[in-house]
Amino acid sequence: MPRFGEGCYDSQDLYEVEPHGRYLNSTDTESRPLPKIIPRSEHPISRANISNNALKVLYRLKNAGYSAFIVGGGVRDLLLGRHPKDFDVVTDARPEEVDALFRNCRLIGRRFRLAHVRFGRDIVEVATFRAAGAAGDDDDRLHDESGRILRDNVYGTIDEDVWRRDFTINALYYNIADFTLWDYVSGLEDIKSRTLRLIGDPETRYREDPVRMLRAVRLAAKLEFTIAPEAAEPIPRLAPLLADVPPARLFDEVLKLFHAGHAVRSLELLREYGLFQYLFPRTEEAFRGEDGAAALEFVRMGLANTDQRIQEDKPVTPTFLYAVLLWPVIRAEAKALEAERYAPVLAITEAAHRVVTEQQRHTTLPRRFASPMKEMLAMQPRFENRRGPRAQRLLEHKRFRAAYDFLVLRSRCGEVDPEIAEFWTRVQEMTPEEQREAFGGSKQRRSARRRRGRRRAAAAGTFDAA
Repeated sequence: MPRFGEGCYDSQDLYEVEPHGRYLNSTDTESRPLPKIIPRSEHPISRANISNNALKVLYRLKNAGYSAFIVGGGVRDLLLGRHPKDFDVVTDARPEEVDALFRNCRLIGRRFRLAHVRFGRDIVEVATFRAAGAAGDDDDRLHDESGRILRDNVYGTIDEDVWRRDFTINALYYNIADFTLWDYVSGLEDIKSRTLRLIGDPETRYREDPVRMLRAVRLAAKLEFTIAPEAAEPIPRLAPLLADVPPARLFDEVLKLFHAGHAVRSLELLREYGLFQYLFPRTEEAFRGEDGAAALEFVRMGLANTDQRIQEDKPVTPTFLYAVLLWPVIRAEAKALEAERYAPVLAITEAAHRVVTEQQRHTTLPRRFASPMKEMLAMQPRFENRRGPRAQRLLEHKRFRAAYDFLVLRSRCGEVDPEIAEFWTRVQEMTPEEQREAFGGSKQRRSARRRRGRRRAAAAGTFDAA
């Protein structure tokens, strides 16, 4: 049996593949090639590596007389030797027909009608083959003036559906009927060469959905692929289209970019293609400002810390992520407020409020993350005071651990005296008695006794005088 990558691309009798870089018109049926069908003996995908729940959905569709394929990232990751986190199913069954087959099914979506088949917390997404359709709008398809798709519920066949996929590496279909792999657009070849290539004219595809530009960056960072030149060229020109994408959707994309273990590389590519400024405009301004090198180094170190936590299977949260991405802006704003005689804690609190309010216009930050972030940042000046019961009470604050981690990050970047971070590191490992001593507990008790003694003496003197 040939190894994967050998013998899978030589059978030109199946169809002639046009050279890469051509833009097939999805409405021109005569220009569409037939799929190259790779038998099970010539590809590495095994049902043993597909989730049981996905297999249940596939087989029930197949047994009901429908075609059923796995498509997209699940197939791509299996071919790359990765472990997919989910499997997307595509079929010729309409959403209502899928719903009728599964009691644990729920139909969702207005822009794209999908079926979610639930197995406890696990969800298998089932989509109906989409048609290429005509360029005009109708009741089932709607575009805005820039070409962005607003609604798309036109159903078709697998031969049409492939041209609605975004990247060639995401347009590979695994057929449960005979375990073959269907390749219409040389996706296998692009996986072999580690190239990220759009299906169709890149500018048209980006205009249909500007988020595809972010997806290109995310996949390139995640898979360590190179974006094909014809797919990369329009991105800086079309980056302003992100301004028309709802901030809530961009918040989801930010988490996918920075919470998948490749945050540092994602930042580099976002800035290289001029996309980051439309997600975090004030932060990009800070990178280009007088202290830009320090601001960029801080964010890079924070994102590297996030990548490390993900690799170690530790939890991450948007609270800390946004604190890292917005801190250079908040810090500069707080300094300006301190010059107006704001107290340090109040300056950071007000600066965080202003910056987050402005950021909401670009990428939403839900209150459940924004409020803890503000609390965490407001604690930073309080770490500088290491004496007295008020300082000791910081250890009991519900945001202490996150705020402490942020303090350590700041100390590594030279913003805070490392001795301060070392103190708060040591004090966490002490016994309660040792902590009281570290915070000046003995002196506090002696001072308190002296104050009580003076009050008693004053009270006695007053009584005697009476």
